[in-house]
Amino acid sequence: MATICTRAWVHGLVQGVGFRYSTQHEAKARGLKGYARNLHDGSVEVLAYGEESDVEALMQWLKAGGPRSARVDKVLAEPFQPREEPKGFTTG
Repeated sequence: MATICTRAWVHGLVQGVGFRYSTQHEAKARGLKGYARNLHDGSVEVLAYGEESDVEALMQWLKAGGPRSARVDKVLAEPFQPREEPKGFTTG
């Protein structure tokens, strides 16, 4: 299996609803590394690093709406090349 990294921006009602912590839980359950962090425009940036199938599964979860408390309007994602492998999955 291939290791990949994807960076995504999730737009909608995704701040103040436990979105980052739910994303962290989903990512850790899949063995992914990276982060979920709030951005000033009200969106959440997600970096997912790990096995391709696990990263894709997390992206599908995000696109499907994430946690029930959130409302995801759109997810924009692109491949990303980190300078070094992330350590764990954080919410920063």
